[in-house]
Amino acid sequence: MRKKILLLGSGELGKELVIEAKRLGLEVIAIDKYENAPAMQLADHSIVINMSNRKILSKTIKELNPDFVVPEIEALSIEALKDLEEEGINIVPNARTVEVTMNRNKIRDLASKELKIKTAKYSYVFNVEELEMESSEIDFPLLLKPLMSSSGKGQSLVKRKEDLLVAWNDAINNSRGKIVGVILEEFINFDYEFTLLTVRKESGENMFCEPIGHEQCNGDYQCSWQPLDMNQSLIHEARQITTKILNNLDGPGLYGVEFFVRGEEVIFSELSPRPHDTGMVTIVSQNLNEFELHLRAFLNLPIPRISLLKPSATRVIISDKESNNPSYTGINEALELENTKVLIFGKPTSKKGRRMGVVLSSDEELNIARENADKSALKIKIVS
Repeated sequence: MRKKILLLGSGELGKELVIEAKRLGLEVIAIDKYENAPAMQLADHSIVINMSNRKILSKTIKELNPDFVVPEIEALSIEALKDLEEEGINIVPNARTVEVTMNRNKIRDLASKELKIKTAKYSYVFNVEELEMESSEIDFPLLLKPLMSSSGKGQSLVKRKEDLLVAWNDAINNSRGKIVGVILEEFINFDYEFTLLTVRKESGENMFCEPIGHEQCNGDYQCSWQPLDMNQSLIHEARQITTKILNNLDGPGLYGVEFFVRGEEVIFSELSPRPHDTGMVTIVSQNLNEFELHLRAFLNLPIPRISLLKPSATRVIISDKESNNPSYTGINEALELENTKVLIFGKPTSKKGRRMGVVLSSDEELNIARENADKSALKIKIVS
């Protein structure tokens, strides 16, 4: 009997995971809070439910009885996943890791306090009256983020105390889950940031991809490239830090581990226990992309070697308008550039600032790959 995977969250990353799962002959059921989400368009079956509701999520998973439950998002009931894991359901990578990484306070405390890993200075605030006092400990400028959110939603760079209340309200309005609170974080004037995609195998072995450089705007990914030209000693340090964290979390799968580099310092930023948006570049840059690696890891399939095929880059396609039936112009022109692919995510609606697709480009020269990805993405426009 073929294995059944239940995908919790059906966005663009889930869509690519479905593609690779189907190539392995797996049955895939995709769940999200809205109909016709990208991964639903390719899955064997799809269901719309409120994944934050403990009873609904638990009942749905029990009825479907999948071999693996694969979370793609943070906005879900961790209590349901913990209950189900105790009953023998396989949660990828495991329920504890999902819980720790979906809450900024838990992953930050694990890294900084328990594992003694260097992070930005930080403080938690759970009521607005404490904002000014706690911010003075961090100093301005600082980052104010919801304790639980994704894609940079609710994140603000606060340059003076007069802007704290506006940032607080934005964070609370964009927060996910039941926790009402924010994290104040030291603003690090870093030289660059990168993602270290890491595969944790069932045996406990870690395998590392080449570092991926990336740029963000308001905490949301805009472009990425691989390989990143950086000092080997810094790569070694990032791998050591990652190993320390994954030895603690210890669940098979692919992890996206983000770091800042300032001078000769490597500073841990965040970790996602699933394919990472910056890692979409691996679709063209590696012999095994991040989605294949995630599946192979938790299915305990062989991963002989991860190798770089060609320098590659991505640039996201951003909507500048709202539409209930988006279509696209400029794809013909975008594809005129050599070794360039366009991936339209298939989101049923668009809104200003929403990621609607990505351009992938490869070349023997990384700079040319980056330039082509940028040029191609600019040619594509969303129309109503």
